[in-house]
Order: sequence, then C-alpha cells, then structure tokens
Amino acid sequence: MTSSKPKTVQTMKPETAAKKLDVLLSATPAEFQEGVVSRDELNALQSSPPAWLVDLRRNGPHPKQVVAAKLGVSISGLIRSGITEPLTTAEIEALKAENPAWLEHERAVQREARKEALRLKQR
Repeated sequence: MTSSKPKTVQTMKPETAAKKLDVLLSATPAEFQEGVVSRDELNALQSSPPAWLVDLRRNGPHPKQVVAAKLGVSISGLIRSGITEPLTTAEIEALKAENPAWLEHERAVQREARKEALRLKQR
C-alpha cells in the first residue's frame, strides 16, 4: 500500500528569499520581512514581481553581490576599496562615471581571475 501523506509546503526564511530575489532584505516591505516565504510564493514573485520588487531591483539599495556585478568587480574587491554598505543604482552609476583608480584596478583583477578560471577549466 502507498501512503497518502499530504504534500509538505516548502518554506524559507525571508533572508533566504531576499537572497534568491537579489534584493536587500532591510529594503523589503515589513510583511515580507516578518513572514515566511513558500516555494510557490517565491516562484510567483520571480515570474510576476510586484511593484515594490520591480522598484527595488531597478533603484536599490542593492546587496553587495549585485553591486559587485554591476561594477564588474568581486565582492572582495568592493571590501578592499572600502565599500561595505549597500548602494543605490544612482550611486553605482555615479561610481561608474567617476571611474576611480580602485575601480579600474579591481576590474582588471576580476578580468585576470576570470581568464585564469577559464584557463584552468580548459585543462
């Protein structure tokens, strides 16, 4: 005989859901921060994002992994340059326009790291 257990709903903490959505948890609405998120709710947020999520993704503040990606550097490069706080899209664009020496340096480091990773992968 097969047991007919009810299917368990998978849930995750808001921190995990925010990471999967590439947004900063502290910038999300209170009801998102205080609840749990089911796998179905996460899928719905990804496929049909509400206005608050669209706005956060567009304007920020962004978590460090998104800031690093938008600047073309590693998270370690951000930390080495003293950027430890979330940045908005406007702040990221201002940094790109300014193109400080540390940004050029960290982009070069990132390019070399990617080349080396590719070289090792091809071995």
